[in-house]
Amino acid sequence: MDVRVTSDPRAFERTVFPFLQQDPVLHTIIMSNVHERANGTARAEDEPSYFVSVHDGDVVGVAMRTPGRGVYLGALREDLAEVVADAYVDVLPQLSGVAGDRPAARRFAARWCERRGGQATETKGTRLHKLGELTPLPADGGSPRPMRADEVDLVSRWGIDGFAEELGSGYREWAERQLRQQTMWIWAADGEPVSMVGYHLPIFGVCRVGPVYTPPERRRHGYAGALTSHVSAEILAQGNQACLYTDLANPTSNKIYHQAGYRPLADFVDVEFTA
Repeated sequence: MDVRVTSDPRAFERTVFPFLQQDPVLHTIIMSNVHERANGTARAEDEPSYFVSVHDGDVVGVAMRTPGRGVYLGALREDLAEVVADAYVDVLPQLSGVAGDRPAARRFAARWCERRGGQATETKGTRLHKLGELTPLPADGGSPRPMRADEVDLVSRWGIDGFAEELGSGYREWAERQLRQQTMWIWAADGEPVSMVGYHLPIFGVCRVGPVYTPPERRRHGYAGALTSHVSAEILAQGNQACLYTDLANPTSNKIYHQAGYRPLADFVDVEFTA
């Protein structure tokens, strides 16, 4: 087994995308993160990313670690988790955690703790859904429209309120990028923004929907569901597939997306490391 580590996203993209594009929905997170760094559209970072590929003749597994985050394994096979963990032990002095398919994430965590010490705790479960037949969802009034230039501060603030952990920092830069790429939609009721839904630009014909956010005082009116189904329809109209992730601890969102036509594809876990 040949395990390679690189901090060059362009070289990594050339090496592993023929493998990943066999199922671009299942590998959406790795593909979008690598592609954004390879083409220069990701925000500037102060430290390198580390990308790992496992080869048995051809590529058979991949993983990534971007600045400020844990290692992401995606759908990595369980039997490859230890060699990937060993590769990261060699280049990272410390690590906050790992995420991916549960058997692989658990095995990676056990190997990391064996070599570096500490403990591993599962903290979150997520589910990847793929859109089948879309069913538009209703809302209690209002309509969708693209994000406007004067809403950068609003979208940035909503990003902080709802997705601080996922977005890390640089919220305004993130919001400006959504505006520039035209990948953020707003649901407006009585002329006021009440919900937002974004999506990632297509990679091999797949768009990942998110973030989805409605302020607490505006919830329970169907805004997020209606806007998600509208954004999903836009993605389909562009000739792309749509997918999204949900928190397994939130049965409401899982139910709503199922009503819109999304169906479960795979489950993943986040594992946190502590000393």
